[in-house]
Amino acid sequence: MTIEYQNNVARFTDTVTIEEADGLLAWLASHPDARADLADCTHCHAAILQLLMAARPVLAALPRDAGLAIWLGAALP
Repeated sequence: MTIEYQNNVARFTDTVTIEEADGLLAWLASHPDARADLADCTHCHAAILQLLMAARPVLAALPRDAGLAIWLGAALP
């Protein structure tokens, strides 16, 4: 699993694929105080990005990869 859920924090690791979208949607719906830790994320499917853009969780950390951090930081201000 590339998203690990702990209390109100979702930790994204490696490549987060579309297969994670249903679980993320359900988790975001049940956690209005959600936080997303993207530090270890190396790639994010567009469906995952759309869920994050819609739900607007607090970003605990942007990806360590500078290019991905710029891209996601612009999409998730």
